[in-house]
Amino acid sequence: MTSKSKKLFQQAQRHIPGGVNSPVRSFYAVGGTPLFIESAKGATIRDVDGNEYIDYVGSWGPMILGHAYPKVVKALQKAVTKSSSFGAPTEMEVKLAELIKRMVPGLGKVRMVNSGTEACMSAIRLARAFTKRNKIIKFEGCYHGHADSFLIKAGSGVSTMGIQHVPGVPKSIAGDTLVARFNDLKSVSALISKHKNAIAAIIVEPVAGNMGCIPPKDGFLQGLRKLCNQADALLIFDEVMSGFRIAKGGAIEKYGVMPDLVTYGKIIGGGLPVGAYGGRDELMNLIAPVGEVYQAGTLSGNPLAMTAGYVTLKELNDHPDIYRELDAKGSFLEKKLRRIFMQKKIPVQINRTGSMKSLHFTNEPVIDFASAKKGDNNVFKKFFHAMLKEGIYFPPSAYEAFFISTAHKKRLLKKTAEAVSGCNF
Repeated sequence: MTSKSKKLFQQAQRHIPGGVNSPVRSFYAVGGTPLFIESAKGATIRDVDGNEYIDYVGSWGPMILGHAYPKVVKALQKAVTKSSSFGAPTEMEVKLAELIKRMVPGLGKVRMVNSGTEACMSAIRLARAFTKRNKIIKFEGCYHGHADSFLIKAGSGVSTMGIQHVPGVPKSIAGDTLVARFNDLKSVSALISKHKNAIAAIIVEPVAGNMGCIPPKDGFLQGLRKLCNQADALLIFDEVMSGFRIAKGGAIEKYGVMPDLVTYGKIIGGGLPVGAYGGRDELMNLIAPVGEVYQAGTLSGNPLAMTAGYVTLKELNDHPDIYRELDAKGSFLEKKLRRIFMQKKIPVQINRTGSMKSLHFTNEPVIDFASAKKGDNNVFKKFFHAMLKEGIYFPPSAYEAFFISTAHKKRLLKKTAEAVSGCNF
């Protein structure tokens, strides 16, 4: 029964566009009524009707330690008694920045902001200021937030909603955004050749997570680094999703490629609104008040977000075995699901990097947005609702990654596999 969720959704649609404050939550791609969540603990969530689900959304990535992680809760309870915001510097901002730098060698300075969108938007502004160029290269199906420069052939909810050219984005801005194919260095090289001395930066999700989970091919990120060096352009890694998720040092550690700028979000806030961008001192010192590249925010470095993020990252930093554990869990579930779909004779591609993964109902390998779009979304829709009935909560879109946390004990992974095995869709 989801009667309370249905009632709340009807009420919400009278007051909020589409009844939701972020589009994918609407269940637009899969149909039905979105669940209104009342509480969560560990790897499970509970809706307002009292139904409990094994959660593979994890607030779209931040809950790597599970929901309501005791150390995070305790730290937040203590912090909020001192006030929820000051609009002034705090010690926790410094501690979190220092911790990020320890976990990601090569960063000179880090600036805290309020969202992944804001981090990516600021990184692009900085890149343009440094290079004195305007054009950027992004990749079809990658999503870097909803700033104007990024909403050209974007992934995530933009793909879910079937929107590839967003009204309200001026042609003058859209014209400065060039789109290449993910995992295709030739498409990048062609754009650089066509727009000589005009490219400010290439921005990429090193592990794509917004057209499903799509890892980089061998040599792809290294190739981007080389092309940027040759073109005097900056390389920006959008690690809002992959940062501190796929390794302690994110994609920078896993693939051994150092970008000029990197953006973060999700995990560094421990579930609270947050973002950050960082890079070498030469670049970061262009930002106000040291330099003239202006970026500001009333709630940037919010003490609650800094507290939750610091406690979360400290747990990850102090217990590096967590990443081996998460990878093992990801591998366990992947193998189970592959075997089940093979037995059911359902064509599927399971892409995975550590504790990030996605399902694509197609016979062809999924290596970019074009191949991701070949997945059978009708099958995904049936799969999603069949799982929901079994108490398994996957992302309500074929273009989103799903996540495993330390709270996903093996019994929950086995229960998930059993649910997939036992249902028809």
